[in-house]
Amino acid sequence: MPEYSAGGERREFVRQDYVHPLAYKVCKKDTVTKLLQGYTANVSQTGLLCNIKDKVEPEDILWLSFDRDTLSICSDIEKRSLIYQNGIIGKVVWAKQAQDLSYNVGIHFITREEKGVAPEFIIRTELSLGKKPDE
Repeated sequence: MPEYSAGGERREFVRQDYVHPLAYKVCKKDTVTKLLQGYTANVSQTGLLCNIKDKVEPEDILWLSFDRDTLSICSDIEKRSLIYQNGIIGKVVWAKQAQDLSYNVGIHFITREEKGVAPEFIIRTELSLGKKPDE
């Protein structure tokens, strides 16, 4: 873990400015079938900052789809993160309403190693879509 001076960068991974369209789904029974639109603001190996129109809460699980091919950190994201149907699964860490009534949202990419989150997400999503988890 890197050391930081007072007032210095506290993140372990540096974020890259990356403003591009983002498609996402809020993984709840009543919203998982709705494909929504927003924008990324910056991305790191472990998460991103985005701007979306829908209110989300900390701990909400999101499915995120954005153009990862143009990111130089893409291979690191792909190695660590849980990928499902060509999207990255993330957990909302914080959300703040912006002046234009949209929301700036900090998201942590869920890793394959995080116990309990990945299988629960997949089962919940597939049941919401009317599928059996084995299909």
